[in-house]
Amino acid sequence: MNQVIEQQDGLSKLVMDTQCPFCSVQCKMQIIEERETGKRPVYTVNPTPNAASEGRLCIKGMNAYQHALTGERLLHPMMKKDGQFIRISWEEAYSLIERKFTALQGQYGKDSVGVYGGGSLTNESAYLLGKFTRIALRSKYIDYNGRFCMSAAASAGNKAFGMDRGLTNQLADIELAKCIVLAGTNIAECQPTLMPYFTRAKEKGAYIIAIDPRETGTTRMADLHLCVKPGMDASLANGMLKVLLDEGLIDEGFVQQRTKGFAELKAHLEELDLDAIAELTGVPVKLIRQAALAYGKASTGMVFTARGVEQQTDGYMAVRNFLNLVLLTGKIGKPGSGYGAVTGQGNGQGGREHGQKADQLPGYRLIENAEDRAYVANVWGIDPSELPEKGVSAYEMMEKVHEQEIRGLFVMGSNPIVSNPNANFVEEGLRKLDFLVVADMLMSETAQLADLILPATAYLENEGTLTNLEGRVLLRQSSRPAPGEAKHDWEILCEIAEKLGKGKYFGFSSAESIFEELRLASRGGIADYYGITYDRLRKEEGVYWPCPAPDHPGAKRLFESTFAHEDGKAEMIPVQNHLPKEQVSADYPLYLTTGRVLTQYLTGVQTRRSHSLAARDVESFMEIHPRTAKKYRVEDAALVKLESVRGTIFVRCRYSSDIREDTVFVPMHWGDTQNVNKITNQALDPTCRMPGFKVCAVKVSPFAIEAAVGYLAK
Repeated sequence: MNQVIEQQDGLSKLVMDTQCPFCSVQCKMQIIEERETGKRPVYTVNPTPNAASEGRLCIKGMNAYQHALTGERLLHPMMKKDGQFIRISWEEAYSLIERKFTALQGQYGKDSVGVYGGGSLTNESAYLLGKFTRIALRSKYIDYNGRFCMSAAASAGNKAFGMDRGLTNQLADIELAKCIVLAGTNIAECQPTLMPYFTRAKEKGAYIIAIDPRETGTTRMADLHLCVKPGMDASLANGMLKVLLDEGLIDEGFVQQRTKGFAELKAHLEELDLDAIAELTGVPVKLIRQAALAYGKASTGMVFTARGVEQQTDGYMAVRNFLNLVLLTGKIGKPGSGYGAVTGQGNGQGGREHGQKADQLPGYRLIENAEDRAYVANVWGIDPSELPEKGVSAYEMMEKVHEQEIRGLFVMGSNPIVSNPNANFVEEGLRKLDFLVVADMLMSETAQLADLILPATAYLENEGTLTNLEGRVLLRQSSRPAPGEAKHDWEILCEIAEKLGKGKYFGFSSAESIFEELRLASRGGIADYYGITYDRLRKEEGVYWPCPAPDHPGAKRLFESTFAHEDGKAEMIPVQNHLPKEQVSADYPLYLTTGRVLTQYLTGVQTRRSHSLAARDVESFMEIHPRTAKKYRVEDAALVKLESVRGTIFVRCRYSSDIREDTVFVPMHWGDTQNVNKITNQALDPTCRMPGFKVCAVKVSPFAIEAAVGYLAK
């Protein structure tokens, strides 16, 4: 345990070295707790120098200790009895799980029990969760909330490049870029400690293009803001591609030698009409040309995408089109040039590499690939035939729950009742479950529905590795003992496996011992961690994957000479212009888009427990243009009703001239009657199964107490 305790004259000091549990930058910090006899402890938070954030912390990181040390932590296993939670022992909890899961699987089959994970779990816990599902439960149903974060970019990267890693190069390359495209990413609020990279790039002459339906801190930094209509990012990229082609701003040598698919893409682009694209996207032809020429003429350039592009029902194809932009100009595999999928969750990158996704095994192997199955089965000491087949995506698991094909569910480190689209449907399904187990550190909206709650440790207590947005594997050391009877995620999984008679496969004594097996299970895979060890991580402050051998330095920049496909070439494809699956109408005349705010994180379970963060944003809100607000008779700062065909929420109105007049914005961090996902669209991308969070049709009206009372009474 990494801690230093000093005691002197009634004053004790605890020094905790750790890293922020929130976004994908994973900033390092030191927390100092000072206690004086008879007084409340005082906390000081100091950022620690590190290669990613360069010793910066944002407001979330500065106050992250508050949720970990809150009096609201879950401290004991609790079983629901007569609608109330009562404290039970761990042995009673494990016996209940064994009895319930065994009975359900005996009556309805192995796949009647599913597992739902989270993108903030350590690599060790994510790895073990996949192994637990497939060996201890023998179920095919596992997925995680990272499906809602990175699946579009991950699928696109795998198909275009043969590999998915958040950034194809280091963060340090940003200030070497002469043009930067920020598509659907609000770094100023979501990853604020990265902003100096972009401001330094500007100081060195970089031209920055931001694509977003709203004016944000990120767009205000940019030289050009393309205020795109929600859901039309792929079409906007088509417009830029057409300009590049028409103006001869392509790297012909790179395209011929290192890519395939150009002829088909060229024929597609030649048929497009820029005026039609301008009409579709809401971005004038002049600005589309300005953006394309800036990127095409720049000697180096980087393209970043995030949820604004990816959380669409065509998110996969939208990202593919931005990758076309990168490949057509040859801006990848060299200093100052590359692509970055800006990961949202703390371990959104590592969480999907080692088996939490329905179709994956450790090392980014595929569960449907015979060689991959054989390799991992050998590491685990089972026959490949014992591995279940591929399951379904996160939202589709909720559909299986609703249909009662899944009758028991184990949720670890996630809050699906708030994070899934069409949340009323999800809640109805969860209430149908015969048995719901939730392992978490705090009482979430999902945990409130559970039959059994298991208390898990927080980031200050739980050692393990996480992989940041660059693909840099970092070691987060534990700094204080677990409170109450809370256990580490991996301990809980090992002990349940023992109760289910599968203990011989889960004989781990530490997070490091799990990582040693993970190294072996990932060896030779796309996400090869074999050369990474805890000793290296302690000495080197992080190692990039792929790292196939202990003496390998780790791949800081990908695709310098070849791509990860067998033929070494990247793939370009034509992307059609098309509208989002749900369109506005007379009944639902406005587009709704969702996103984040600076002080909150994901579904708010942690940040809403921080008094410093909660005080800055005490409730959700709807951002709306003043002219649109007047049209629908809603007043600034007043409560409003926001409806889609799926449901209703009540939020505070906030006037803003920084948003399109046809669009409203609501953040995603609140639950209950402010849960925006009660109204978002559950339609899925056909390739990656990402829900269309970023676009749905809504109507807004003034708050009426009668409507609110009627809604709450349902």
